[in-house]
Amino acid sequence: MTTSGRSSARRKPPHVLANAPFRRLWTAMAVCSLGDWLNIIAITAFAALLTQDSGYKAQSLAIGGVFVVKMLPAILLGPLAGAFADRFDRRLTMFFSDLLRFAFVLSIPLVGSYQWIIIATFLVECVNLFWVPAKDATVPNLVPKERLEEANQLNLLVTYGTAPVAAALFAVLSVIIEVLDRAVPTLGWEPAHLALIINAAAYLVSAALIFTLTSIPKGNAAAVSTPSMLRQIVDGWRFVGAHRMVRGLVIGMLGAFAAGGAVIGVAKVYVVALGGGDAAYGMVFAAVFAGMALGIFFGPRLLSELSRRRLFGLAIITAGVVLAATALIHNLVIVVMLVVVLGACAGIAWIIGYTLIGLEVEDGMRGRTFSFLQSLARVTLLLVVALAPALAGLFGEHRFEFGAGLAYRFDGPNLVMLIGALVAVVVGMLALRQMDDRREVPIGADLVAALRGERFVAEVAERSHGMFIAFEGGEGSGKTTQSRLVAIWLRDQGFDVVQTREPGSTKVGMRLRAILLDSAHQGLSSRAETLLYAADRAEHVEKVIRPALDRGAMVTCDRYVDSSLAYQGAGRELLPQDVAKVNSWATGGLVPDLTVLIDVPPAVGLARLGSPADRIESEPLEFHERVRREFRALAAADPDRYLIVDGLLTQEEISGLIQDRIREILPDPVPQETEAITGTMPAIRD
Repeated sequence: MTTSGRSSARRKPPHVLANAPFRRLWTAMAVCSLGDWLNIIAITAFAALLTQDSGYKAQSLAIGGVFVVKMLPAILLGPLAGAFADRFDRRLTMFFSDLLRFAFVLSIPLVGSYQWIIIATFLVECVNLFWVPAKDATVPNLVPKERLEEANQLNLLVTYGTAPVAAALFAVLSVIIEVLDRAVPTLGWEPAHLALIINAAAYLVSAALIFTLTSIPKGNAAAVSTPSMLRQIVDGWRFVGAHRMVRGLVIGMLGAFAAGGAVIGVAKVYVVALGGGDAAYGMVFAAVFAGMALGIFFGPRLLSELSRRRLFGLAIITAGVVLAATALIHNLVIVVMLVVVLGACAGIAWIIGYTLIGLEVEDGMRGRTFSFLQSLARVTLLLVVALAPALAGLFGEHRFEFGAGLAYRFDGPNLVMLIGALVAVVVGMLALRQMDDRREVPIGADLVAALRGERFVAEVAERSHGMFIAFEGGEGSGKTTQSRLVAIWLRDQGFDVVQTREPGSTKVGMRLRAILLDSAHQGLSSRAETLLYAADRAEHVEKVIRPALDRGAMVTCDRYVDSSLAYQGAGRELLPQDVAKVNSWATGGLVPDLTVLIDVPPAVGLARLGSPADRIESEPLEFHERVRREFRALAAADPDRYLIVDGLLTQEEISGLIQDRIREILPDPVPQETEAITGTMPAIRD
């Protein structure tokens, strides 16, 4: 059933926390994060207490040993835990992990020896490696795709926002224990004891919340044919290396961790060199978390018109520049302000990275991808934290005299942070090169437009008088049917409509279509295929699409440029910038007003097709999986232009969703409304 004119204003979508299953999982995450931070503070304080009679060096080594043990399990069990999250029931994985963490943490104050602190900490971190990937892989299944960024913002809020809360709680516990010790001298308790008990209780509360959450997907446990766990791990590592966008994300995140590790390794020495003490040291760490919170919540919103992929790389590059300034400026107040900016850049990079991985990676691979990233990040952090102080110590202290009373101090910490800054800038540029989805647009102009709240549009891509709607999707997605139905619906509204397709909507295009889709031409090279599609598109735009738009018509097109980016760019594994450049030239920069992506798993779509299959349809399933991932990545990078529709819905449901979105961008008044006002009906031309 069709309706005319505009629909009423769209109702504001509910907050992501209105989703009861996600709200319960988020609450469990908040409790666990508070417990994790409290655990770090408590066990380091407990380790220092147990070794206080052994001297300063022994205390330092004891605390350092705790940090090393906390990161070490990632090297041994990280990928295995990710495969476990994908293969087994995620709810039970998280539930039993919480119970084990409760038992191990509670045992630390009961046993009361440094050796057991090391053992228990190692065991807790091993269990964490199973809990975290299961949680990360579950979140995208509990919230709609369009709310995933908001959900990840809330997740990162509790991950890092509970750190100062845990520090304040530990301070309060210290005061309480001090008061009780004065009142009951024989009590003999330490703040670390009570903090560890509260930490254990937090894990128990999380276990109770997870146990009542019955809507968590069970990963691939119900799959008809599940590969071995070793095979899943190997596939996860291979996927990260072969997928261009995920590779860019991993490069960027690991570079950020390396730069952050350099700061952590020398921060205490640097703050002391600037004349600060423990309070200043704490202020620097507080500034990092405050900056991360600002970056997570306000960074993507302030630059909402900038491509998420570009913003990811630019945030890391900016972090490197800010870190360099931090290393060179010898003023504690300015350093604290710079650290806030540094944290903001890190927050922007992390929220975008996690969101893109959640959108890009298939559910069956998501757990081990998150785990792979976390494992490499911890290994990187461990190596850098170990090497940074040694490098700073070898470089030593240096004071450069310039005469007239001018001098500049450049010590080991300055050198380490400069190296970290250089690493951040280089990996940020590499990530941007791997992921940039708007190479035809200058970054400077794109950034200036985004700062003004606008999206940069090249002059060659002037908006025509009509409206251009493209339909994209894999084989068997139903886009051809929906393109036809939308054309019929728009004609019913009184619009001049041109329904077209690619390839083959011109005389030249018909010949090119025969070459491109004929299974007899299997030997056609990938570059030749790309150029033939571009040739068809150039003829199509000049002879069909632009003339229709210039006269004010509505154009519905079955496939357009994004099909080449997906099929030839990702499917044929050509450089996306080359495919984009050829097609931008062929179309004169013409971009659809709306692109409808009908998303269907390739196995489902291919099963819908009749036989015989054409040259593209007969490609292996891996080819079509790459195509689908690229379509989804393109949509995630440009959400204002895209409408993603679940192709597993009924035909009527899909049509209704598409019509609702089109109503939002229809001209005002629409032809039927004009007719009602003037008493005339505009001519309808096909």
